[in-house]
Amino acid sequence: MSRDNGATSGQAAAPHPRASLTTLAAVADQGVAAATNIAVVIVAARQSTADDFASFAVVYTVAAVLLGATGAFVGQPLVLRKGQRFTLNRHCWDAVTFTLAGATAIGAVLALATFALSGGVAAGLTALGLVLPIVLTQDVLRYVCSLLGVPALALGGDLLRLAVVLPVLAAQPHGTDPGQLVLAWGLSALPALLLGAGLLAWHAREVRGIRPARLLGHRHLGRRFVVEFGVGNAGSQLAIIVLGLIANPLVVGALRGASTLFGPLNVLFNAATGFGPPLLNRHEGPHRQARTALGAGVVLAGVAALWGLTLTVLPDRLGRELLGDTWDSATEILTATGTQYTFMALGTCALLLLRVLSPRATLPIQLVCSALTVLALFVGYALGGVLGAAWGLVLGSAVKAGAGWLRASLELRTVVRN
Repeated sequence: MSRDNGATSGQAAAPHPRASLTTLAAVADQGVAAATNIAVVIVAARQSTADDFASFAVVYTVAAVLLGATGAFVGQPLVLRKGQRFTLNRHCWDAVTFTLAGATAIGAVLALATFALSGGVAAGLTALGLVLPIVLTQDVLRYVCSLLGVPALALGGDLLRLAVVLPVLAAQPHGTDPGQLVLAWGLSALPALLLGAGLLAWHAREVRGIRPARLLGHRHLGRRFVVEFGVGNAGSQLAIIVLGLIANPLVVGALRGASTLFGPLNVLFNAATGFGPPLLNRHEGPHRQARTALGAGVVLAGVAALWGLTLTVLPDRLGRELLGDTWDSATEILTATGTQYTFMALGTCALLLLRVLSPRATLPIQLVCSALTVLALFVGYALGGVLGAAWGLVLGSAVKAGAGWLRASLELRTVVRN
């Protein structure tokens, strides 16, 4: 579940063929990782009852938060490293060993969930605790491939992951309990982990002085990246997890099932976030950049609205082919989820523009709007159940989009005055 270059001097130089292939491999790797996440949820939903998938969805959301936090704390700072080959190799070993140790510790805590919870969620969290070192370490090895300049091998690892996980999950009998599904999902990452570990051992076989504790230093950039991840993404996911634990796991199952159907849009949003700033910087002047960002936002919003409309008229027979028993609960909130993704498209492009105009302006917006989204989620559930929770997420996305474009307009006015 997932990563990030040229210089200009007068006239832009033509891209080097190797650089183009490297970029293509990195983009393809993002696409394969996203496709794997979508496919896992769809296959798990087909193999489960609605109640069992709801429990699986809670655990899978916990895994998504942990993967995102690990990528922010370990992966993103890693790919920003510079220096001689030996130094970079050492950083790779530090990152991998830190992740393995940290995942083992967190996994041990999750495995104790059996004593605090009951039912499918407890079994799923226990299974997640067992496979967490495999899942998190394999994901960090993708960043290692990027730093070592071989993103094609990261792509190969993710293709291997996809090729293994789908048959493994599909082979599970219908009605498989969440713990077994999570265990099968996690263990399926083992071949990709071994491939990445073998690559690192071969590329960095002469490294000495590995000190994973370096990542706990106060100057480590991962601290800031984790904060941004927490306020921008993890907050709403954690709120959904809490809602599933204290209220009804079916809420998580419905929200996860519906959002999975919009998975292709997440790929577009991630691509805009990752590759948008360099493209905007090619336009001279902030107003041209703003028009480009707004145009992209309108196009993405149109695609989201059209995709949402298509899903709402999807025959129930096809819907159940995708999500199994979970389709019945997910279909009730497809209109709300489509509206949410329409606003998300506009908000993504607003924050993209702000990263170019005033990078420091995004964090306050993320912080305030994420808190509002969490509040709207809980209030919406209290007033209207699953459907109310879905419309609460719509409100949060709408406010974030509005706040982002309002702040962008203020930045443009400041530019005009100066």
